[in-house]
Amino acid sequence: MKFLYSVKSVKDIQDLNPFIVVGCGGGGEKFSNLEGIETVGYIDDNVKKQGKQFCGKIVSGSLEECLKGAPDAKSLVIMLPIGAEGAALKYAVQAIDAGLNVITSFRSLSIGENLSLKKFADSKNLVIKEIGPRLDVVEKIAGIAPKKSCEVLPKISYTPKAPVIFVGGSSQECGKRTTTKMLGIASKERGLKSAIISTDEMGLEEPTDFNFRAGSLSAMDVPSAVLFAIKYVEETKQPDIIFIEGQSSLTENGNPHPRGLSAAILIGAAPDAVIVGHRPNHPYREPKGIEEEIKAIEAVEPTKVVGLSINLKNADSDMTLEYFEDKYNLPAEDVYHNGASKLLDAIFEYLEE
Repeated sequence: MKFLYSVKSVKDIQDLNPFIVVGCGGGGEKFSNLEGIETVGYIDDNVKKQGKQFCGKIVSGSLEECLKGAPDAKSLVIMLPIGAEGAALKYAVQAIDAGLNVITSFRSLSIGENLSLKKFADSKNLVIKEIGPRLDVVEKIAGIAPKKSCEVLPKISYTPKAPVIFVGGSSQECGKRTTTKMLGIASKERGLKSAIISTDEMGLEEPTDFNFRAGSLSAMDVPSAVLFAIKYVEETKQPDIIFIEGQSSLTENGNPHPRGLSAAILIGAAPDAVIVGHRPNHPYREPKGIEEEIKAIEAVEPTKVVGLSINLKNADSDMTLEYFEDKYNLPAEDVYHNGASKLLDAIFEYLEE
């Protein structure tokens, strides 16, 4: 029953042509480009899109307006994002009432959670189906799947006013949380108002402003959560600088699963500068190394690694801070014993440049 209303192939919906598409964005364009699909009209609530061309048609502001220009439409497809449930429901009801079949997207309107729509469509001898998250495929290949899509947060665009600093690392448990905390303390000692965002449930120590477990979210939601966090601290605290604690690593060997999480946090942070942590001779992790992590970070985001935070807990006697500075041509610091003032200098020197 879980996947009863899902569209499994484009062949399932080709006989419902021609379509009116609601949502003039990436989803609407993808649907229009499906093999054997004919679109005769487009609708979008965004007034900036209305009256303009999208995929060769003029965008309408309502179903009634669109049907005047596309009276032969047989079906409506709703390709709206998460957060647009109200609009999706409105269009589905209007379409069924107008005698149109309906295809929805799980992102904005789940049929399984709106069974009254199915009953309404049945009463009119119409078809209603959902382009679902294809969890049935995941269940088939992995033996288990979530009951519903884990993606729940709306998309957000936000440009921070304060500089954002990301604290990454070459592995798990290399000192990212401690480094982030010490950077906040160093900022306070200079009379700056910092905001510290921890992305782990263990980020419980002051001066962290708040923590959430990014790993509890889908990879699609992590960047949104980070951006919402940045927006929140700017609205509530008006900080001079924002520090974001990363998780895991982009390059660590042995455990690839959290690497996507690390990338998602980095992408959400879109940092102005980065500090990379490293723990040489890690006793239970397998870092590839500082150089590899720097290359990966700067490849994922247009940012710059400006300093190294070295956890010397398991280091050889010859692995001094000077050794790392000479090898990587970056300032290095043992923040646990010396604080993070040196790394803060490196951050501001780069920002001033």
